[in-house]
Amino acid sequence: MQNEEQGLVERARRKDLEALSRLYEANFVKIYRYIFIRVTDKTEAEDLTQQVFLRVIQSIDSYHWKGLPFSAWLFRIAHNLIIDHVRKRQRGPQFTEYVSQEDPKDRPPEDQAEEWLMMDTVKVALKQLTQLQQEVISLRFAAGLSIMETAQAMGRNEGAIKALQHSALESLRRIMGVKVNNER
Repeated sequence: MQNEEQGLVERARRKDLEALSRLYEANFVKIYRYIFIRVTDKTEAEDLTQQVFLRVIQSIDSYHWKGLPFSAWLFRIAHNLIIDHVRKRQRGPQFTEYVSQEDPKDRPPEDQAEEWLMMDTVKVALKQLTQLQQEVISLRFAAGLSIMETAQAMGRNEGAIKALQHSALESLRRIMGVKVNNER
């Protein structure tokens, strides 16, 4: 798989549109989820995701294969865009849109409302974590990356990611008042 991805990247560097398209399709959902969990606004997440891929097209010539997945570079670009976006945004709290993977017609309104409330609670709790904890939660659970992929995207070792994820989840449990089975 690594050789196939490396070949795609090399073709993309030569402005091969099919290769660029395949890299886009392979990474779009993961990058969008990562951004969405950080900015919590669907339109802003879509815009930032498009900016990530625009930057890829603009700077693919400067990309050098280092044995890491191409997505590690994409997540670094996304991370930097999010930081810039948050710094520029000076507005107060906004209504955010959460889009479930399920068809709303298949679920009762009470379940939909409960899901919205839970997502709002999680978003508020996430904002109380450190930036690194937010990033590891976003990469692991929103983008669906493995521990190894998360470590590569964040430039850390796997042990550090496991520890960071553990502390982030413990903090979220504490913030949200969730008790585990062995707690009273």
